[in-house]
Amino acid sequence: QVRMVESGGGSVQPGGSLRLSCEVSGYTYNYYSMAWFRQAPGKEREGVAFIDTYSDKTYADFVKGRFTISKDKSKNTLYLQMNNLNVEDTATYYCAATSARLNFRLSHRGYVCWGQGTQVTVSS
Repeated sequence: QVRMVESGGGSVQPGGSLRLSCEVSGYTYNYYSMAWFRQAPGKEREGVAFIDTYSDKTYADFVKGRFTISKDKSKNTLYLQMNNLNVEDTATYYCAATSARLNFRLSHRGYVCWGQGTQVTVSS
């Protein structure tokens, strides 16, 4: 059974940084597409960052220059480095994966495997 477990969330002040991790277990092959999404209360889930098996990356405009997605295949772990956080970044962050090559990389509809989420709160 495939499991994706996020960690690294927490509370920070505006301008602070966090690094999220997503450890994948129970799957012996590398997913083609992996991504981070987030969802704030009362809002739809939105794509944040994407990385494929060739390490090609896509970012949502609202995180460009602040967030960096990466992965360590040897550890089966996906990361999201988040810098210069602001209050609008407050949300539950989820990692997601699929074996498919996606046309819409930051659409949640293309992903079949999801983590349980980790809370990120940015406040002063």
